[in-house]
Amino acid sequence: MNTYTVDTGAAEIVYDVVGGRPGADGRPPLVMIGQPMDASGFRALASYFPERVVVTYDPRGLGRSVRKDGGVINAPVIQAEDVHAVITALGEGPVDLFASSGGAVTAFALVAAYPDDVVTLVAHEPPLPSVLPDWVAAERALAAVREAYNSRGFGAGMAAFIAMTSWRGEYTDEYFARTAPDPAMFGMSSDDDGARDDPLLSQRSRAVTDYRIDRGALTDSATRIRIGVGEESEGLFTGRTAVAMAELLGQEALVFPSHHGGFAAEDAGYPGQPAAFARRLREILDGES
Repeated sequence: MNTYTVDTGAAEIVYDVVGGRPGADGRPPLVMIGQPMDASGFRALASYFPERVVVTYDPRGLGRSVRKDGGVINAPVIQAEDVHAVITALGEGPVDLFASSGGAVTAFALVAAYPDDVVTLVAHEPPLPSVLPDWVAAERALAAVREAYNSRGFGAGMAAFIAMTSWRGEYTDEYFARTAPDPAMFGMSSDDDGARDDPLLSQRSRAVTDYRIDRGALTDSATRIRIGVGEESEGLFTGRTAVAMAELLGQEALVFPSHHGGFAAEDAGYPGQPAAFARRLREILDGES
């Protein structure tokens, strides 16, 4: 693995290249991005693509990538500029892109702004409430998660997040009538350490779920876009957003093994099925689905 840094002026973006020289095998580099997750989250998945040059990166402000702009908001349009800078630095033309969760939202912003950067985009479970029929209620549910975090700290916020993302179906009056979940139910402390900068639960990532898709830019792009959904995510928040996003693009969501982070290593805290996930991703990248 070789590690590089590209300086955008506003940030120093660190990225890793695994495999041979990009473009040496005649195939574009396979770039993997997430949010809020750094390159380490893709180590297991990348290992199942020995035939490809795989590129991962740390989003600005996460992991090894340092922000110099004085900001803290994780805006997809800004993240897209960073990914574009990495693709440009590779110097091999358009890439294949696997994008997970908030990274998938960044990928939509990237394709909208730089339609020549990506050959095939596989966007796995983008958390976009705006595409849901119950989007107002979904945004209210997300706001309640942020409020739990802002008022009572990490344990309360994460418990609320787990409760929200494990709810099946639309966010109804029954959902909002429930009492706030106890962090102890999920093995977490209710103690508040005073921190309010968690990249998942704080206002810093609200721009991700607030992002509005430019459908015209995506459908007009030459990029081949496919939307993925985990088989265990049926009816859950990001499972529903994936299906709705695919429908918005006139497609059907393509089913992957496991859950929202189904590519996670088998020894991870929430293990996935990385080998099976990689097989499915390879099929899609090769045009078999």
